[in-house]
Amino acid sequence: MKKNLTIILIFVFIFNLLPLKVKAANDLLSNAKAGLLMEVGTGTIIYEKNSNEKLAVASMTKMMGMILVMESLEKGSISLTEKVKVSKNAAGMGGSQIWLSEGEQMTVSDLIKGIMMASANDGIVVMAERIGGSEANFVKMMNDKAKELGLKNTHFVNPTGLDEDNHYSTAYDMAIIAKELMKHEDIFKFTSIYEDYLRKGTNNQFWLVNTNKLIRTYQGADGLKTGMTDNALYCMAVTAKRNGMRLLAIVLGEPDGKTRNAETAELLDYGFNLYEVTTIKKAFEKLGEIEIDKANQKKIEIVAKTDVTILKKQSDKDKEYKSNLILDEIKLPIKKGDTIGKLVVKDDLGNMIDEVLVTVNQDVKKDNFLNIFLKCLKNMIQGELF
Repeated sequence: MKKNLTIILIFVFIFNLLPLKVKAANDLLSNAKAGLLMEVGTGTIIYEKNSNEKLAVASMTKMMGMILVMESLEKGSISLTEKVKVSKNAAGMGGSQIWLSEGEQMTVSDLIKGIMMASANDGIVVMAERIGGSEANFVKMMNDKAKELGLKNTHFVNPTGLDEDNHYSTAYDMAIIAKELMKHEDIFKFTSIYEDYLRKGTNNQFWLVNTNKLIRTYQGADGLKTGMTDNALYCMAVTAKRNGMRLLAIVLGEPDGKTRNAETAELLDYGFNLYEVTTIKKAFEKLGEIEIDKANQKKIEIVAKTDVTILKKQSDKDKEYKSNLILDEIKLPIKKGDTIGKLVVKDDLGNMIDEVLVTVNQDVKKDNFLNIFLKCLKNMIQGELF
């Protein structure tokens, strides 16, 4: 018996040493209508299939609504503890729901859980009416936000994603929406939960299970949103982070949930096993120094507002990269955090790898008249001496 156990253990050890088989790009998403894989930090698209084809996107629509919810939270116009009253319209929503009753009050925090974990149509309509004043006005806000993000192939008719004419988006546009939503990092407090309860401790307690099963089964997955309708079929936006690299996979039009989950995992595997991210400068790490005429400081540090990263294939060990600092016309005063230009990183072929905004590391004010006069006088004297 011990001998057999030893053989099994040795076999398992050897199996784990074997290289992981990764599907070729041409074999990815063979059953999906469209899809896309993005490295979030640089915004680089690693893989795409029919990424600009207009399609129904089901409850992935709710990601746009959640951008507006998160913005309202950050502005302070709503709070997580605020209780919102459920209207007859919201309670009457069909499809996936958390069975809200007309007149019931639920906190914004629990409503977000219901929306992001259980894809609650009733929940998103409650928030739509609270933020927009009406469902119709909230949808207008969603379409205005799409225009603000530069999306040309997206149009919403409702906040839920239920099938309606003229309600569509694309894999690319969904990736941009998901990327924007992830800027509000508190969203992960809701999307990374696999199971939880609403109305805890009451007779009407409701068990929530995340519709995104990859949260539990895929290493590093912590969001983001699933969707399914008769027209859209099975859709998914999944993000996962490993070794400092965050990937976002968008999959549209899969025939069933099992295929959707499997092909989304394969898409993420493709990215994680072939690519890596290197951080060449941390956010607010010194990039260099400049002198600004008539400033109250002689040397002013320039820093990046976000991490400066390079996405490369793991096989590209010897590839060279160059960075170029491009400053705007600078006018005093400048506050720390004010954008004064950008740092552009390119590879040896001239392809842009990353572009980040830059700022100063301290407030810079215009020097007073006396100091400016003394500096000018000193320069004049030094000029005469030399």
